[in-house]
Amino acid sequence: MTNEEELLICYNRGCGEKFDPNNNKEDACQHHPGNPVFHDAYKGWSCCSKKCTDFTEFLSIKGCTRSHHSNVKPPEPQKPIVDKSEAEKVIEVCVKPLNTESQVERPPFNSPQVTLKPIISPNLLEQIKNLKVLNNTNQDKSDIAIGQSCKNNSCKETFKGQLNNDEICTHHPGVPIFHEGMKYWSCCKKKTTDFSIFLEQPGCTQGKHLWFQKDSLRKVECRMDWHQTATCVFVSIFAKKYDPNLSCVKLNPIHLTINLYFPEEDSRYNLDIELKGIVDVTASSVNMLPTKTEIKLKKSEPGSWSKLDIQRENLHQTEQIRSEDKITSQVNAVDLSDL
Repeated sequence: MTNEEELLICYNRGCGEKFDPNNNKEDACQHHPGNPVFHDAYKGWSCCSKKCTDFTEFLSIKGCTRSHHSNVKPPEPQKPIVDKSEAEKVIEVCVKPLNTESQVERPPFNSPQVTLKPIISPNLLEQIKNLKVLNNTNQDKSDIAIGQSCKNNSCKETFKGQLNNDEICTHHPGVPIFHEGMKYWSCCKKKTTDFSIFLEQPGCTQGKHLWFQKDSLRKVECRMDWHQTATCVFVSIFAKKYDPNLSCVKLNPIHLTINLYFPEEDSRYNLDIELKGIVDVTASSVNMLPTKTEIKLKKSEPGSWSKLDIQRENLHQTEQIRSEDKITSQVNAVDLSDL
């Protein structure tokens, strides 16, 4: 009888039995001469076609070959040689750039606009309920008073006589924009964070002095801000005590017009811009609130706009706004709390 201590362990793959080296027959060991293969969740042996997905079942697959037991461990399969000299090599991957151009055809700027029906806050209606309307009368434009200030924005000249009419007026024909803490004119885009520096910026356009407003209503300036998500752009006009029934917001896919009427001063705020992107008019909306008018513009296609509007020369020539002293005097009509 063989002593247990004299038995050896067979290292043939798939066997693992103990054997007596003095009684090691030619067909005593049933094992796998090949290597284990693991591929696509399947487990098997390179020497036979038996495969399974369960690891326990894989270990139970009986060997496909018979021979002597062996107490010599079979050589491990060779691992691929890694060339460490290539470790620092930079591999360039060329990726075809995405098409960032708009897939929606841009309509003409002068396409008909739709007047958006606003959602009016009851608090706003209550706010203007008892306002006294200022009834301005037209001045005699043939009789300019000495000391009358030029109405072109940022021009500080006053009327001293008929010779002033031949002078060059340096002013801003655009509109002031306040966005993300920055303050600038739409016509020249010199940006600053300081409101006083903004008011002192010299004009970027030369022309003739304007001693009277071009229409019977004075123009008031309000702070404009905007932000965006992937699908919408939100434009906010910060204003108080404006009449929603005499105000309107008009829109076509690339053209936004905002007109707010202030009955207490018989004045109006106007904004007329060409939008940078294209919007879905039918999915856009307006909310008229006690402190602001908010316009929600639904983008025709998801993405980010680099800016709100595109500069238009012909548009800026028609946008005459009040001079610096007019802006300062109307600060109370504008909510500047977030500046």
